Amino acid sequence: MSDKLIADFTVDSPSITVEVTLIKNAITVGNAVGTMSGIPLINNVTSENQTGVAAFFLLGLSEDSELQPFLFGLFLTMYLVTVLGNLLIILAISSDSHLHTPMYFFLSNLSFTDICFSTTTVPKMLMNIQTQNKSISYTGCLTQACSVMVFAGMENFLLAVMAYDRYVAICQPLRYTVIMNSHLCGLLILLSLFISLVDALLHRLMILRLSFCTNMKIPHFFCDLAQVIKLACSNTLVNNILIYLLTSILGGVPLLAIICSYIKIISSILRIPSAGGMYKAFSTCGSHLSVVFLFYGTAFGVYISSAVTHFSKKTAVASVMYSVVSPVMNPFIYSLRNRDMKGALKKLLWRTFSFS
Repeated sequence: MSDKLIADFTVDSPSITVEVTLIKNAITVGNAVGTMSGIPLINNVTSENQTGVAAFFLLGLSEDSELQPFLFGLFLTMYLVTVLGNLLIILAISSDSHLHTPMYFFLSNLSFTDICFSTTTVPKMLMNIQTQNKSISYTGCLTQACSVMVFAGMENFLLAVMAYDRYVAICQPLRYTVIMNSHLCGLLILLSLFISLVDALLHRLMILRLSFCTNMKIPHFFCDLAQVIKLACSNTLVNNILIYLLTSILGGVPLLAIICSYIKIISSILRIPSAGGMYKAFSTCGSHLSVVFLFYGTAFGVYISSAVTHFSKKTAVASVMYSVVSPVMNPFIYSLRNRDMKGALKKLLWRTFSFS
């Protein structure tokens, strides 16, 4: 490229022509020496704007080296509790025929989603801490970002589906088995998965059109979509509009469905004459409401912290709540507040230890 630039530069002055010739010869010699040493001294001009990015760097929650062992132990413990706790719920539901109902079918899918949600982010974080290598490949980063969106979307839709299930069970108990049949339950799960996959795929395709600069540092412990877009050199207006639009629709509609379902549920419960009947009806919704408040409360906390503060580290810490803490708390909420689940877990553990 340097030869082409010099060749295109023509002047009439003999002195300048001599200088240009000397520069051209110097560049030729420099490239020859660089080739022999294996390190090119003068290379083609490289732009800071790169479409094909080699890797990103996840800065994590803290760069303090003394804090890394504590973070590793903490997140390893939380991850193991998440996997084991949710796996126990799935096994307890599948092994107890009394729990083969739509409510527990959705709960087992929620537990599976929580396992996948944590597995998408935490193991990579633990590996980065252990190896002290913060890099993640471009393809791996996009895959992680899209996987987070898929499982977060699944959890969002599952909570709305579970709210509808409670609405039918309390407000239309005589038609519950007819409405919440196995075909509808399976269709609701598949529809939730399909919408989440389309949402993630759309964002992935929009990211592929972006070019990225030389600054590849993500101030987060996983590849958050918004943080990845901030690193782009090209125009990200369409990407930002798409994020806010789809988040508002796919996050707002399920939340609105949950609110409407519980308004009808509460109005129906208040019409129950006996206090015992009201308590029983409320107890069937208590666990689900706790998970709803935990998930949406932490998600709104992340949104508010990212909007108010300009420190990305604070946003990363807030993201821990909905991406790590929420999945680890769900098994405790459903096992401690649900009498049927406690009974099924006791039977499962009894059979396990008696066979051993």
